[in-house]
Amino acid sequence: MTFAALARAPDRRRTEAWLLALAVLIADFGYACTGLSMTGRLPGGLAGFAISMFFVALVPHLVLRRFAPRADPLILPLATLLTGIGLVLLHRLDITYAQTPRLKIAEAASGQLVWTVIGVAVCIVILLVLRDHRILQRYIYLTMVVALVLLMAPAFFGADMYGAKRWILLGPLSLQPGEFVKIMISVFFAGYLTVNRDALALAGRRVLGVQLPPGRQLAPIFTIWVISLLVLIFERDLGTSLIFFGVFVIMLYMATNRTSWVVCGLLMAVVGAAVVGSLEPHVHGRVTAWLDPMRAFTKEGVADGMSDQLGQALFSFGSGGISGTGLGQGHPELIGFAGNSDFILTTVGEELGLAGVMVVLMLYVLLAQRGLRVALTARDPFGKLLAVGLAGALLLQVFVVAGGVTGLIPLTGKALPFLAKGGSSLVANWVMVALLLRISDHAQRRREPA
Repeated sequence: MTFAALARAPDRRRTEAWLLALAVLIADFGYACTGLSMTGRLPGGLAGFAISMFFVALVPHLVLRRFAPRADPLILPLATLLTGIGLVLLHRLDITYAQTPRLKIAEAASGQLVWTVIGVAVCIVILLVLRDHRILQRYIYLTMVVALVLLMAPAFFGADMYGAKRWILLGPLSLQPGEFVKIMISVFFAGYLTVNRDALALAGRRVLGVQLPPGRQLAPIFTIWVISLLVLIFERDLGTSLIFFGVFVIMLYMATNRTSWVVCGLLMAVVGAAVVGSLEPHVHGRVTAWLDPMRAFTKEGVADGMSDQLGQALFSFGSGGISGTGLGQGHPELIGFAGNSDFILTTVGEELGLAGVMVVLMLYVLLAQRGLRVALTARDPFGKLLAVGLAGALLLQVFVVAGGVTGLIPLTGKALPFLAKGGSSLVANWVMVALLLRISDHAQRRREPA
């Protein structure tokens, strides 16, 4: 694209281009600083990484210029920056793991870069094929059937890894169906609530000053509650269960504007978590470690087989302080597989400090805020609810991950979006980005004259 054509481009696409350039420069700078800090020289793969990040940012930007010129200008740069930060952190961990062969942890950054390219390619295909997001409303029941099959599949065919059954092994590859289920259930709930929101908004009996919904209308939330408990019991996947149920309650509140649904949802979540946490050994162990993370360093904790990961994470955050030890100057290897799990946030806390953690969390908040802004500008109810569901799913996943590693809630083991290693998570997050871009473009087209 020539400079003259760039000058005639819409303002939002020019803004996006400058922000994408800044995101790529930050990622390249972090990659170079990691090598200089840990090995004293520039990384050998710096040129390949820089070229890859350049095309990861350029190709979807050109597609948006042609096929979604009025899409939100901040969503793509935010997703690109978070992905770049994740690649830098995984490269930093790879260097440490290579220097510590006793850990027996394979390299992750190169594979994650491949999955980044795949995720961006899927995003581009969705933007090219799905010209109107309202087409998804025709297939909401088929979407929900596929989502339930994927959600329950790990309980019967999945592999037990890290204490939970959330993976399906396909030869050398592993798939986390729950990462795609959160998008599918958002599509289904958006379509279902668009049709039935008037019935769900009916008032029922008043109990303790709260106007509860009618008994017949409680059936949807009760069904979703039972399904989330089954996931928690049979798959021992606390994170997916919380996200699955939480997204439904958020979208239900947005559709009906009734706080009684939120009250019912919170009460049912507390009751279900208390019952399963008392009866299911794995979940009970997570709760025990959450209540006393330092017990793992005592003789009693060692005898009980408690993991010291949460305790090490708290030490990591504490040693980072406000500004951190510096990129590459910490000891994330003490947690073991930090790059393969939610504990990658502890690497940020130790080496970039509280300031770095706040920056990362603010990037997630900004991305979710853009999703909510898309919901406000959308004219069709389906698009509004779908954007709210996608933004809510992102915020819930960040909350359960950040809350788990900081000791706010029990550990869930979910991958931190865009940052942690995981092809399923990365591809699913880029699918979410594509849907938000398409909804925002459609909403802006209806607001502006041709």
